[in-house]
Amino acid sequence: MVRRVIVGSIGFVERNRMSDGVRSVHRALDLLERFDDEHPAWTLAALTHASGLPKTTVLRLVTTLEQRGLVAASGPGRYAIGPGFLRWSRLSSASMEIPPAVRAAMGKLAADSGETANLYIRVGRTRVCLAQAQGSSSVRHTIAVGSSLPLWGGAASKVLLTDPPVLEADPSLIEEVAIDAPRPDGYAKTLRAAVTEAAGRGYAVSHGERELGASGVAAPVRRSDGRVVAAIGVGGPSPRFNDERMPSYVNAVRRCAETISATGWSGFSAA
Repeated sequence: MVRRVIVGSIGFVERNRMSDGVRSVHRALDLLERFDDEHPAWTLAALTHASGLPKTTVLRLVTTLEQRGLVAASGPGRYAIGPGFLRWSRLSSASMEIPPAVRAAMGKLAADSGETANLYIRVGRTRVCLAQAQGSSSVRHTIAVGSSLPLWGGAASKVLLTDPPVLEADPSLIEEVAIDAPRPDGYAKTLRAAVTEAAGRGYAVSHGERELGASGVAAPVRRSDGRVVAAIGVGGPSPRFNDERMPSYVNAVRRCAETISATGWSGFSAA
């Protein structure tokens, strides 16, 4: 009996250690995800405030990440993404090469519409730009390839949120995404309605949702089982996305989405 109690206690302690370890990993990743185009560097104080974690925890995690080269000092008291990510970036680029047929379809979309074409995938509660084909217009709205953008706004975001298995696996996803939006209370209901509309129409439109003066149209890229694996779209200055031009943009984007889907490209899995 005593031996069983001791063994059971050891097992409980080990489970707690594993739980603490997983929690630390999640917290470290949460800190890394705070670094983006708008926040390329953070002070410890700002990172502590943004993350909501205790200062001692943030200091411990940042110190560990710095030792591994995943963050680096970028000035007095400031930290940025470190050189340790360069190797992973190279490996990621090699493993996520966009097929020539997909790039060709994007090039045709940019040529037909005159607007910049972007291909996005969902990564957690963000969308990431995988590839881009520049439009011919002299005034353009471009997103850097590799940029991570919030899911609460933009045509591509609404398209990516139309994948039923995603919402079935995480029913509160839209509500959680909406929390970060600079919108009034109740925006989750508005976003859910927009996602439902996009699913019904087969495309989504946005005007100034994420950036004032920018508009876009996006449609879903599907794999053979119907899952939405990416969103293809065009974006540009809002004055060009008027009632007269919008139908041609929608048709061009939907044709491109169908062409990419027909290539059999299955995208890249990202929870």
